[in-house]
Amino acid sequence: MFLRGGEPGSRLILSVVGLHTIHMKRTNLVLDGDLLETATRVLGVKTYSAAVNEALAEVIRIRRIQGLRQYFGQGLWEGDLSQMREDSPPPGKTVPPRKGRRR
Repeated sequence: MFLRGGEPGSRLILSVVGLHTIHMKRTNLVLDGDLLETATRVLGVKTYSAAVNEALAEVIRIRRIQGLRQYFGQGLWEGDLSQMREDSPPPGKTVPPRKGRRR
């Protein structure tokens, strides 16, 4: 269910869980038509807006992953990986499922 309200360019969405605000921005872009068609098909989306949003989200995700390299070898984690692995089951053995609710 969509409700109008909030800041201009945003939508309030009422869901079973709660109330969420989605901020949207209208803009005009000059894009390569062939590239946009290909992105829409490859990403499996139905609209050009969805293709652009999906592509932007993917670029941001990849750049954040690439940014993790700066932390390699910085000593941010202290511990003994061998000791941590001692409580792991031997290869080929399975761990019995936990009882209770799964989240």
